[in-house]
Amino acid sequence: MSYTIQEFTLQNPQFPESLSRAEPAIQQLFVASHQWPELLQRPRVAIVGSRKITPYGQQVTQQFTQQLVQQGIVIVSGLAIGVDACAHRAALAANGQTIAVMPADLTDIYPRSHHHLAQQIIERGGALISEYAQPTPPRKWNFIERNRIVAGIAAVILVTEATRKSGTMHTARFALEQGKDVFAIPGPITHDTSTGTNQLIKTGAGLASGVDDILLALGITPKEQKRAIRVADPNQQILVDLFATGEQDGVIVFEKSKLPITVFNQALTMLEITGVLTALGNNKWALRYTM
Repeated sequence: MSYTIQEFTLQNPQFPESLSRAEPAIQQLFVASHQWPELLQRPRVAIVGSRKITPYGQQVTQQFTQQLVQQGIVIVSGLAIGVDACAHRAALAANGQTIAVMPADLTDIYPRSHHHLAQQIIERGGALISEYAQPTPPRKWNFIERNRIVAGIAAVILVTEATRKSGTMHTARFALEQGKDVFAIPGPITHDTSTGTNQLIKTGAGLASGVDDILLALGITPKEQKRAIRVADPNQQILVDLFATGEQDGVIVFEKSKLPITVFNQALTMLEITGVLTALGNNKWALRYTM
């Protein structure tokens, strides 16, 4: 992977002011980004959660990420397996920018399986950031230290799915210590990966039942949703109109469309080929919007 790494100290205007409240103090920040100054001018929300993401966690992470991106918000996370990677990918799929905070120096992408994702983040106008100079491998304690930067770089933290004993709970604690708003999405009481989010809500975190809860905390008035692209084929338009309601599940859209399965699959394939739809995985789809 080829990219330029810049170093910023506390005295540099491109060092995020919000990180000055992090403890232990951050002395320098290494950044790989083509649009770093622009990213600092936009509102940022950290979306974090369990590495063992469930279908429910994937659905709500994708939904909130997509809707926040549509409001011009930059998504922050830690590039880890699970919720982090889901949030990064959903931001990119929605044509948004995302910031990944690394637990090692920026030449040592962790996990290795996310090498391509890290490259995409930079190519699409996002950033990789770290406080670690070369060479610094991803040591065990770096992950907790990394979480205070995830909390510090964002204005609001959203936990979509987490157990009660996880690194995500450290991120929430760091955020509260820094005076940030923390929100959590409630989950089924039968799922271990919902025990952390439900506990956060029980002890005072904001309950996020929709993206407007996050926007209110940011002081942002929701923008009117952009109009969906119009297509010539009537069967494709049926799907576009259904996805425009916010639905992402291919099975549900198929049932609502009332189209024969062969016609539905052909229309869905053409919408993906022409760039109207983006595949999010697990038969979930995101609708692209015109500017």
